[in-house]
Amino acid sequence: MVTTQRRRPELAAFLRTRRARVTPADVGMAPGFRRRTPGLRREEVAQLSGVGVTWYTWLEQGRPINASPQVLDAVARTLRLDRPEREHLYHLAEVPYESGPESLAQTVGPEIQNIIDALDPHPAVVYNSRFDVLATNPAYRDLFMVPATALIGVPNVLWTLFAVSEAACPLVYRDRELPLMVATLRSAYGRHVGEPAWEDFIRRLSAMSPYFAELWASGEVIPPGPRVKTFRHPAVGEMRMTAVSLSIDGMPECRIVAYSPDDEVARERVALLRKGREPLWPPSDAMEVKALWARTS
Repeated sequence: MVTTQRRRPELAAFLRTRRARVTPADVGMAPGFRRRTPGLRREEVAQLSGVGVTWYTWLEQGRPINASPQVLDAVARTLRLDRPEREHLYHLAEVPYESGPESLAQTVGPEIQNIIDALDPHPAVVYNSRFDVLATNPAYRDLFMVPATALIGVPNVLWTLFAVSEAACPLVYRDRELPLMVATLRSAYGRHVGEPAWEDFIRRLSAMSPYFAELWASGEVIPPGPRVKTFRHPAVGEMRMTAVSLSIDGMPECRIVAYSPDDEVARERVALLRKGREPLWPPSDAMEVKALWARTS
C-alpha cells in the first residue's frame, strides 16, 4: 500500500513533465491563441490518445484507476515516450511491461572492446542473450579457441559446445554446465518467442544436437549468474575459473563475462598459457567465421 501511494504522485509528476515538452506543432495541431500551457493540454492528450478527458485527468492526478497496456501505449505514443520512458510509465502505473521484439546486438563499440582487452590476462567475452560471441580478448581466445573448437567456425558458444565432441569439449563437467547454459538461454527466449531469428536458431541447434533438443524440452529456466567452471586446455591441463556476468549500459540483453582463476593452480596455468602465445582466432578472422556460420543455414 505504501509503495502504491508513493508511485501515484510520481506517476502524476512524470506525466505532467512529459506532456509539457510536447508542443501542438509536434502532433500536427495549431497552437491557437491565449495558450498558457507550455505543452499539450490534458484534453488534447486525451483526444489524441482516444481516451476520456476525465479518465486521463485522473491518471495524471495519480488517482487509483485501472489502466490497460493498450491505453498506456496510446498515451505513450501521444507523449512521444521512448522505450525507457514507456517502461517507466508502466511501472509507475503498476502494469506489467512487455517489450516488443528487438533485434539483438551483433557488434560492440571500441569502448567495450577496450574494456575487455584491459582485462587481459584474464579471459573476457561479450555475449548477447543468445550466446552469440560479439567480442573477445586475447586471453579468451587462447583459452577457448583451441583447434577443436575453432574448427566449428560458428560465432556462438552454445553451437560450439554442442557441436564439438565430448572428449574435445573445453568444459570438464559438460553434463552439469550445458544444462545451466540452456536454462539461461530459455530465460531470454521468453522475450523473443515467435521471432524468426530465435526460432530458426533453436530449430537448427535442436536438429544438430539431440542432447540440446533434450535439454530444451525440459523447460528449465535460470538467469545468468556467477559460476565456478572447470576448463581443460590441451597445452596446460585443467583450470578452475570463476565466471562473472556484467551488464552493459545501452546494450540490452548483452553482457561481459569475465573469468578469473579460482585457485593458485589455475592462476599459474593461465599465466603459462598466456606467456609468449599468439591468439588462435585473431579478430581479423571474424568475417571468415561469420561466412562459415552462414553456410550452415
